[in-house]
Amino acid sequence: MVSKEVVVNNGTGLHARPATLLVKKASSFKSDVSIEFNGKKANVKSLIGVLSLGVTKGANITVTANGDDETLAAEEIAKLIETLED
Repeated sequence: MVSKEVVVNNGTGLHARPATLLVKKASSFKSDVSIEFNGKKANVKSLIGVLSLGVTKGANITVTANGDDETLAAEEIAKLIETLED
């Protein structure tokens, strides 16, 4: 299992468009990928799950990946979250 701390820089947080990009990226990995925010955890391969967390700009979230390609999955998802724009 690999975990990474990430700060959300996107001005509107993880709303529909960036969340959709995250789900597409996460779905390309074999590993289970989740994010945790304010004590709640969601599968990144689930759009509803990501949106239900209500992640806002400046939020510190934890990306966790577990599986065959966990290191690459955690790095790629964390990088995507950090570089998302409005």
